[in-house]
Amino acid sequence: MAKSKQQKEAMLAEYVEWLGKSKAVVLVEYSGLTMKALDVVRAKLREAGGELHIVKNTLAKLALEKAGYKVPDAYVEKSTAIGFAFTDAAGFSKALIEATKGLETIKVKGGFMDAVVLSPAQVKAVADLPPLPVLRAQLLGVLQAPAGKLVRTLAEPGRALAYVVRAHAEPAAPVAA
Repeated sequence: MAKSKQQKEAMLAEYVEWLGKSKAVVLVEYSGLTMKALDVVRAKLREAGGELHIVKNTLAKLALEKAGYKVPDAYVEKSTAIGFAFTDAAGFSKALIEATKGLETIKVKGGFMDAVVLSPAQVKAVADLPPLPVLRAQLLGVLQAPAGKLVRTLAEPGRALAYVVRAHAEPAAPVAA
């Protein structure tokens, strides 16, 4: 069913808005994929805080360029689906890679993170990153480690003095002969 010009403009505006909200965007080729398999992939991506939409190549290229992305021509050839990561880029990429594992019909074409072009290998590298909460916890641990070490270092002389005072205050234990 053909879309009217107003419908296409509304879709374009919606895609540009989503591109603005996305932490990352992944483009995939889905040739030969069944609707049932596509629905499974979409459900897993929704759980990861993103969406996957099948888009005409001309509309995809126009939306990406309008949002400020420089689109390589290879990213908008053959069949194209765009994945929008609204919450966590690493979690979304990981969910996409896991959901499409074993499906030869889906191939990652590439993606974008903060308007930087990502190759398929780079998208897979992002998928290997830990999720955002884990990264935050690791960063917090790295930031707290020097402060904790400083506190222990400053407290050590006082603790050593307290041990010496306690050793002199307690009566000596009798030595067995």
